[in-house]
Amino acid sequence: MTQASTQEKPLNIINLYELADEVSKNMDKGAFGYIRGGAEDELVLENNRRSFNQKFILPRVMQNIETSDIDLSTQLFGIPLKTPIIQSPMAAQGLAHQDGELASAKGMAKAGSIFSLSTYSNKTIEEVAKVAGENPFFFQFYLNKNTEFNAFILNYAKQNGAKAIILTVDSTVAGYREDDVRNNFNYPGKFANLEAFEKYQRGKQQLTPSEVLVEAKQALVFSDIQYVKQLSGLPVIVKGIQSPVDAHHAIKAGADAIWVSNHGGRQLDSGPASFDMLPAIAKMVNKRVPIIFDSGVRRGSHVFKALASGADIVAVGRPILYGLHLGGAEGVNSVIEHLNKELRINMQLGGVKDIEQIQRTVLYTQTELETRFLQ
Repeated sequence: MTQASTQEKPLNIINLYELADEVSKNMDKGAFGYIRGGAEDELVLENNRRSFNQKFILPRVMQNIETSDIDLSTQLFGIPLKTPIIQSPMAAQGLAHQDGELASAKGMAKAGSIFSLSTYSNKTIEEVAKVAGENPFFFQFYLNKNTEFNAFILNYAKQNGAKAIILTVDSTVAGYREDDVRNNFNYPGKFANLEAFEKYQRGKQQLTPSEVLVEAKQALVFSDIQYVKQLSGLPVIVKGIQSPVDAHHAIKAGADAIWVSNHGGRQLDSGPASFDMLPAIAKMVNKRVPIIFDSGVRRGSHVFKALASGADIVAVGRPILYGLHLGGAEGVNSVIEHLNKELRINMQLGGVKDIEQIQRTVLYTQTELETRFLQ
């Protein structure tokens, strides 16, 4: 890997926004552009963050809350978590650190949370499972036209202890990312799970890792959810939902959870901010299945607002890769701990003690505040 970090240290974080500037000073230009960049004019990339500013947490006082009362614990699929914040799946984490996904898995385990491993990782499912031990991880999956690959990779994930499959459905074609074009970016190194499949095929008509990439399925349909459930025997989380109608159809087709995401602004640049769509999707889901949310989360207040808008779990992407680059597994844990610190402060000042109370909190727009309280 080009200039992959070997750092291993806790980070003194002021805020997550500043991490990107620090990483840009020494990460390979192409790698940094790939991680940081968004689609086209990067409107959604920016709006994902700005949309949180349109909703307000009403401060509550004298609610008989001590700092020691604040409880961030929750659960997903019966998995106990110390925080409602998990890691979004991200490819090729070896771009950020020499230990790549192994360090991320260690960091998320230390944080008491869930690591999500990409199909296109630099470390195999088996390698991550050995590092994770008893700590939970999910496997993110892109459906392939090659049915033998699908069966192999999903069985590989299940046999190595993955707790759920994240079926990503919003990336049938990559968004137009100008940084990658400008930098002539190509993934360095290997996609370890694709190479594992190549070894599995020995003695058969082989499909190379490059051919597997080309064979990624584009014409996805809702019945693919049952196909993945049957092959894996695991809960299937459908990731990349932005439409309430799509959420409804995914649940009818068997989705065990809905992941509200616009891929961090990396796909359709003419779409809405992910947070803007969350309340409508939550209303449609109506608690039938858990909702995971990502895209633009940089503050503890963002986590609070997502939970108050219908999410059960909040996922974070880029900042974790920045923490990985700057501090390895310890850096990953530092990112989660910093978000937890900000979240606790927001909970104390918002008058709530736990995640369930956040989820019962009403947020307000400026217009709603004026209508309800200021007239």
